Amino acid sequence: MRYFPLFLDLDDRKAVVIGGNEEALRKVRLLLKTQARINVIAAALHDELLSYLKEGRIAWAAKSFSPGLLDDAALVYSAEESLHDEVSAAARSRGIPVNTIDDAALSTFITPSIVDRDPVVVAIGTEGTSPVLGMGLRSKIEALLPQALGSLAVAASHLRDRVADTVPQGNRRRSFWQRYFFGSIRQSFLAGDAKTYSRELEAALIDDSSPSVGRVSLVGAGPGDPELLTLKAQRKLQEADVIVYDRLIGPGILELARRDAVRIPVGKKPFEPSPRQSDINAILIREAKAGRHVVRLKGGDPYVFGRGGEEQAALIAEGIAVDIVPGITAALGCAASIGLPVTQRGQNRSITLLTGASEDGLAQHDWAALAKPGQAFAIYMGVNAAGDISAQLLDAGIDHRTPVTIVENGTLANERVMMCSIGSLWETLALNGVEGPAIIYVGLKPAQTSADILPFPARDDTGPQILRAVS
Repeated sequence: MRYFPLFLDLDDRKAVVIGGNEEALRKVRLLLKTQARINVIAAALHDELLSYLKEGRIAWAAKSFSPGLLDDAALVYSAEESLHDEVSAAARSRGIPVNTIDDAALSTFITPSIVDRDPVVVAIGTEGTSPVLGMGLRSKIEALLPQALGSLAVAASHLRDRVADTVPQGNRRRSFWQRYFFGSIRQSFLAGDAKTYSRELEAALIDDSSPSVGRVSLVGAGPGDPELLTLKAQRKLQEADVIVYDRLIGPGILELARRDAVRIPVGKKPFEPSPRQSDINAILIREAKAGRHVVRLKGGDPYVFGRGGEEQAALIAEGIAVDIVPGITAALGCAASIGLPVTQRGQNRSITLLTGASEDGLAQHDWAALAKPGQAFAIYMGVNAAGDISAQLLDAGIDHRTPVTIVENGTLANERVMMCSIGSLWETLALNGVEGPAIIYVGLKPAQTSADILPFPARDDTGPQILRAVS
């Protein structure tokens, strides 16, 4: 970030605009939204500027520029190209922020695209690289923010003393303002329904002045790509006081969380000391009993090999409220990412999800049933147990040519896709240094129409192949 975003207080401060042309007029229009004392320096003024002058909204300070005219200014705009060098030097020598229009090299600040819902102001900057992008984002944000949003913020400012006297600090007060700005109170205000607004407001004040009650949200974060997070999951991250998260939760997802939320990592890593499930349960119970909203953030879906059921049972036993936010489970998300149908007419009508690991080592399954022709299954946490899994399946009679697709780091920028037969599964993982996280699909054939994933070769020697690697 080259330009640090901030909002400058211009109340009763001097702002200088040099030029009387269209460019100068645009800057004056912006400054008129503030309480600045606007001084214009120009040989002649645009007609609209003259009307502002007659109304006493601006001052025509001089017809020609001299450095002393910038004394005590809070900021300076130069719209006269022939004066850019002189104005920039004079402003810089006085420590005054200066913008020379269309000349970033001589400027010390830039003006962002602005969405104005006074006192709510949204500024969009692209550091001068893409003004059209900034304008496009502005139009989208304009459509999202009701015109009366500023009035809602003003009404909130009149409530602050009452809320401070009524609602305890911390998550209770934050909960009140969340309801005020994003719940039914906001809706009734924006609809102009004063009676409902008053009723909802009083109910919220009563609710949130009560002692804080903790709760836990078990939230699925999906297979890795932050854009695959559900809207509800994102909202929970914004509401959380504490986030207890797994090792595979990427930084892009945590960036979506409230900045002041406490983050507690509890990820497990193979062959290394890791928190026990009982330790994780104890953390959730401790934080919830302290009156906090806890988000237990899990990769994929909480109920698909995520131990969400165990955590839910432990919390309910302690009388703690729990809600569940589903996520895209890794087997489905990774398959979709590479164009691998998990069911397909004429090929397979079902798929089994299974884990390759248990607390005691290799997870045990009905290998004979899985080895039957036409079976399709996805293996979670199977990288370290791949040799044993393939051996069990081969002993159970599975065709050694059964197709296998491996997706490592699915949906992420470093996603890798490999294909082999079940007979060369361990060799493929070892030769390609697959460490996981990875999903192993057995018995699925890639879509014949897929451009990224090639169909299986029609030969007996289906040795390991890397079909796609993104880095």
